[in-house]
Amino acid sequence: AVQMEVSREEDVRRGFAEAAGALGALEVVVSNAGVQDPHLMVDMSLDDWELVTGVNLTGSFLVCREAARAMLAAGGGGAIVVVTSVHDRMPWERFSHYAASKGGAKLFVESIAKELAPHGIRVNAIAPGAIATPINDHLQGDDEARGRVEAQIPLGRMGRVDEVAPAVAWLASEQASYVTGAT
Repeated sequence: AVQMEVSREEDVRRGFAEAAGALGALEVVVSNAGVQDPHLMVDMSLDDWELVTGVNLTGSFLVCREAARAMLAAGGGGAIVVVTSVHDRMPWERFSHYAASKGGAKLFVESIAKELAPHGIRVNAIAPGAIATPINDHLQGDDEARGRVEAQIPLGRMGRVDEVAPAVAWLASEQASYVTGAT
């Protein structure tokens, strides 16, 4: 495992260098870091905004840029998957910074997919809803809050990591060799 703070350029460069040293040429990169912190927009500080957009949007940029640079240096080819959110198109009161970062990430993926496709590098996104991960731990002990979230989900429950991971694996695989710029 290589640890990095994705909103810091020097950390991302170091992390990719360490990974390449340990694993060799990159074929697949998944950008999955994300944070959220509720604030009404009128009460949100610039620091609150920059934390969320820094990890969710700038982090995706830095990870994708380093991945693409490594893949291009190796002659092209590869797959990049960015985890966005259903909030890349769905407004979310008290999380405007989160929705903006995920919406920006969606358009970023679509844009760079066009740039990188001629080099055989596919770029796609996964936009899951509420998944039982640490970002949603606050819902586990609050039946009322979890119920409000689950009431918006057609299946009436939060998703599991093992339900998202196969979609990421498929997008990264040769089975999706004709898929790029998609969410």
